[in-house]
Amino acid sequence: MKRDSGSSAMAEQQKQEEKLWRAVKITAYVLGTGLLMFTALVNAFSWYAQNTWDILGRFCQTRWLEFYYLFEGDEWTIFLLGAGLVPSLAFWCFNGVLMVADVTGKPAFITRYRIQLGKNDPVDTKKLRQAIYVALFNQFFISLPMLVPMFSVMKWWGNTFSKELPTFRWFLVELSIFTLIEEILFYYTHRLVHLPLLYKHIHKKHHEWTAPIGVVSIYAHPAEHMLSNTLPVLTGPMIMGSHIVSVTAWLSLALVITSISHCGYHLPFLPSPEFHDFHHLKCVWAPLGFPFPSCLRPGTADRQNALLRVEWVCVTHAQAEKSRQFARQPAERSQFSKRFERDGDFGGLQPTQPQPPPCHLPPSIS
Repeated sequence: MKRDSGSSAMAEQQKQEEKLWRAVKITAYVLGTGLLMFTALVNAFSWYAQNTWDILGRFCQTRWLEFYYLFEGDEWTIFLLGAGLVPSLAFWCFNGVLMVADVTGKPAFITRYRIQLGKNDPVDTKKLRQAIYVALFNQFFISLPMLVPMFSVMKWWGNTFSKELPTFRWFLVELSIFTLIEEILFYYTHRLVHLPLLYKHIHKKHHEWTAPIGVVSIYAHPAEHMLSNTLPVLTGPMIMGSHIVSVTAWLSLALVITSISHCGYHLPFLPSPEFHDFHHLKCVWAPLGFPFPSCLRPGTADRQNALLRVEWVCVTHAQAEKSRQFARQPAERSQFSKRFERDGDFGGLQPTQPQPPPCHLPPSIS
């Protein structure tokens, strides 16, 4: 009896070992097959990406050489077209679409995302013409002359008009450096023009538009346009001695991005300009991401109230981003906008939605 039970136990143990060994073999087979397939896919994708990269690189290089020889290597003409004409076309083409929406209220897939309801619906055509005149003046009589010393700096570097294009990887590195330099310079020059004296005589012109539109991005006093709008953007390429193709792409991108910041619409898949709309509506100076933020609102002597205004905007903006009420729920936005317009100060407004985590301001400005 004992012998039978012992043999059955051994048989059961042998079966368990066989099952375990079978499971190990199946697992090894699945993992091995998966690893081989993954390796094959990675190699195929790497080959495809590298092949596409090489084809695209040769295409861009060929087109660049054709363009270069078309103008017989005339560096000033090439520079004027690349740093002046192409970015300006990018700016006016993008803003042309926005101005059609501002004037006609169509197409609805743009106007439905208006941030400040009831504003620029439609836009005041007289103010719009004035903004266009100022923008054109700044481009022709401020930005364009600033390209002359920039051209001299770029020629000194000797790389700007090279027949060989920079690699795409190097362009991404340059783009990161351009952005960092531009953000730092713009931050401090913008703070500078928010000082009461400079605001009154210079920056106030830009804030005439409490509900901005895209073209207002360069609607500014000539001194501000030179110091705060143009110089920060040109400094990066001058420091890096970048290729003219990189300069063209960067200047076009910078002009389109600043237009998005002022467009007045929270469009899908684009950065939200809501916070900058608040800045124009109540002249609140509360930028994020850089040290020492403060409120430099002209005429505000009570610094504590200024900080409260900054904190209120941080909180309500966080709520707006969380609930998408400014861009996705017109009825709620309308109710909020009425309260926002009725109260003359941020202190009189109490957000109705649940409070998000508090916006902690750096102790350096308290």
